[in-house]
Amino acid sequence: MRARDKTAVSALRATLAALDNAEAVPVDEAGLRGGALEHAPVGAGATEAARRELSESHVIDVVRAEAAERLEAAVQLTAHADRAAQLRAEAAVLLRFLDGPGTA
Repeated sequence: MRARDKTAVSALRATLAALDNAEAVPVDEAGLRGGALEHAPVGAGATEAARRELSESHVIDVVRAEAAERLEAAVQLTAHADRAAQLRAEAAVLLRFLDGPGTA
């Protein structure tokens, strides 16, 4: 990243966001309705929900899905060759991380 590889930075930022989303716990909508204000949580972090811990296989699935999404979008963007090439390059960055340690 020190070389300011914009493709790698873009792919990794999006994938980190996807992993963060995958760790999110669904909010129980029933718990949000009908509560009195005096029973509402108060203070810093009072409304924070515990995050799910993703297994290694789930992380790999998310990264593969991100790469697949870019490859699919690249196919659809053949008229926009520059964007399609960028998406293919981002997918290649992500897939390198799955090939094993030290290959990225």
